[in-house]
Amino acid sequence: MMDGTKRAICGLLAIVVLAGSGCRGGDDKKSDSNDLEGTITISGAWALYPMTVRWAEEFEAIHPRIRIDVSAGGAGKGMADALAGVADFGGVSRDIYPAEIEKGAWCVAVVVDAVVPTVSENNPALGDLLRAGAKRESLIGIWVTGETASWSDVVPGAAPRPIRVYTRSDACGAAETWAKYLGKQQDDMRGVGVYGDPGVAEAIQRDALGIGFNNINFAYDAATKRPIAGLRVLPIDLDGNGRLDPHEDFYGNRDTLVAAIASGRYPSPPARDLYFVSRGRPARRAAIEFITWVLTDGQRYVSEAGYVGLSRERLEAELRKLEE
Repeated sequence: MMDGTKRAICGLLAIVVLAGSGCRGGDDKKSDSNDLEGTITISGAWALYPMTVRWAEEFEAIHPRIRIDVSAGGAGKGMADALAGVADFGGVSRDIYPAEIEKGAWCVAVVVDAVVPTVSENNPALGDLLRAGAKRESLIGIWVTGETASWSDVVPGAAPRPIRVYTRSDACGAAETWAKYLGKQQDDMRGVGVYGDPGVAEAIQRDALGIGFNNINFAYDAATKRPIAGLRVLPIDLDGNGRLDPHEDFYGNRDTLVAAIASGRYPSPPARDLYFVSRGRPARRAAIEFITWVLTDGQRYVSEAGYVGLSRERLEAELRKLEE
């Protein structure tokens, strides 16, 4: 009986020891997954802001001791903050200039989106505009030459009401990309300058005769995926035949537009890559881990956030930049 009791006690002790060891092992694993700490700052493009906020929330949930501060102010501010070392990363929604690379700009493409022309849902010619779309030549006449001054110049038969033109006042990727589609640069475009994507959208909502341009996530409601209240996306008559053909009609909701961008039916520009930029290759572990996560697990949130993901080959190429 004594020997049996001793064996039972020894068995119980062994179970306790193993259980304790198992608990410690679990704690070590949790610690390993949450050992990143510190603050990552990201500044820049309005186009990338909603996606970056989503990525920040998900990454912070995985790493509770990480804080990611995200602010928007335009691609120009993002690049300036990154090169000055004010931010770990700048969000940039245009091509990276050679002069910026010479100053030390290091970049990775992280996602794709697009710029779209926007008008008021109270535009008196809205029905005609949605049926016919606007030719690229008409858009050049609106923002560049000034030759397209009336809505009847865009769609014959519409009431000859004046077009009131809006552009961006801040140095931004949306304006640079839209200007590139029109064969120019941001400084070449006409219009009343308005700060930021929300500012342009609000100006168009208030002005029945206005026209502007927005990044897609400021033209469509995130919940309904329909154009935001008071705003409509102006279709582009891509083949210039004076009507919106079925293969050109994909602006009714965000999902159909995103699919058109992914398939190449919506042109590039105004579709374009979005970048995170830093001053030289990131050195801090937290920053490297964040970018690595964005280019891997973080891509699962791209589609539901209203963006187009990069191809697998492109993602692998961007990841290799972290190793160079």
